[in-house]
Amino acid sequence: MKQNFWGYILIIIFSWKTHIESIKNKLSSACYVMRLVKPYVTANTLKEIYCSYIHSVMTYALMIWGNSPDSIKIFRLHKKIIRIMMGCKSRNSCRKLFPNFEILPLPSQYILSLPLFMIRKKNQFQVNSRIHQINTRQHANLHQPSVNATKYQKAVHCIGVMVFNMLLFYIKAESNNPKHLKHCYKNTYVKIPFIPWMNILNSKLNCDI
Repeated sequence: MKQNFWGYILIIIFSWKTHIESIKNKLSSACYVMRLVKPYVTANTLKEIYCSYIHSVMTYALMIWGNSPDSIKIFRLHKKIIRIMMGCKSRNSCRKLFPNFEILPLPSQYILSLPLFMIRKKNQFQVNSRIHQINTRQHANLHQPSVNATKYQKAVHCIGVMVFNMLLFYIKAESNNPKHLKHCYKNTYVKIPFIPWMNILNSKLNCDI
């Protein structure tokens, strides 16, 4: 974005790189703490530590920065923390480790954050049935805004509509109760560490989640 300021033309670049680096530093410290305490505490205690600090740091405003290319750095640290909690080597795959603690990997948590955001802001969106009276299979879906700007296509409002419409019907049915939707989503995907349609979302938006 270009701004003319006192005769100077400034180019303003909106990036989450600095914010993500801040999260990365906090999670790096958390990794060190996990290594220290792991020999002396139970698995349940490790999960309590994870939920009380690591999860809250990692998921704060996730729906906004979660599709940033730099978010892969946080995902790598997330997998590193899970390996530490399980006592696995750095080369071990995490696909079977996340379900052991019933923890959603960062991409799944990003996907979950979007419909939860949509529910909180549902008065800003329209259902297809309100726009046309044709009883199609998508009549209960949110209306997808038609936009051409790439920046807006990757914005939370646009991606959120797409993700909400891609949810399984019984998860969308809980849209009036965020707690039930979150519980239903987690029960469905906690045993599937990497949601299959994430690849579809990536290909449509060309973003890294």
